[in-house]
Amino acid sequence: MQILPSINCADVECAREHIGALQGNSLWLHLDIADARFTFNKTWGDPLSWPIFGKGFNLEVHLMVEEPEEVVEAWLQAGAKQVVVHVEALEDTRFRKRTEDPLSLAYAIKDACAAKGAEVVLGINSETSPEHLSPYLGFIRKFLVLSVHPGLAGQKFLPAALRTIEWIKREAPHATIEVDGGITPEVAKKVKAAGADVLIAASFIFKEKDIKKAIEALQNV
Repeated sequence: MQILPSINCADVECAREHIGALQGNSLWLHLDIADARFTFNKTWGDPLSWPIFGKGFNLEVHLMVEEPEEVVEAWLQAGAKQVVVHVEALEDTRFRKRTEDPLSLAYAIKDACAAKGAEVVLGINSETSPEHLSPYLGFIRKFLVLSVHPGLAGQKFLPAALRTIEWIKREAPHATIEVDGGITPEVAKKVKAAGADVLIAASFIFKEKDIKKAIEALQNV
């Protein structure tokens, strides 16, 4: 099982420290971008400074933001290889100041990613009915199930995520399913059994002195 260490930091020094600790331990990083509008909190997320200290990693950027189409290009320019946008941000009128329909926005973001050799990942919160993903199954091949509330690190896994994982696995059996939030070896067993392919973890990895050992503990589930 693939493990993506997650960087969920409020400032650049925290991000720099976490990224430094992962040197030699991971090829991929997952960077949480929270805007304090889609989420309750705000995290560091400066695409201009990312290339300075993020060299050597493949970057998946998780846009927990109100209008992902406004910032996706900057992250693609910074080198992001995968971009996570949330179905809630595409569909919920509270997060929309635009006239485009959700499918058109999703296609536009997908095309912008493809133009840079990157891939779009469609995220969904555990509280959102997985049926909201149905219109996107024909052209999206990767999905992220957020198994905690959007924003803060260190939360406990929400069991409702298991139903969403199972739904995606049933409706799109060839899709790649990422699970993000509250991941421990015990939780990893449950989400793997439900159909998950990729685990994203922050607290479990960074609370350990031996980061390599923590990553291996999840990989070996």
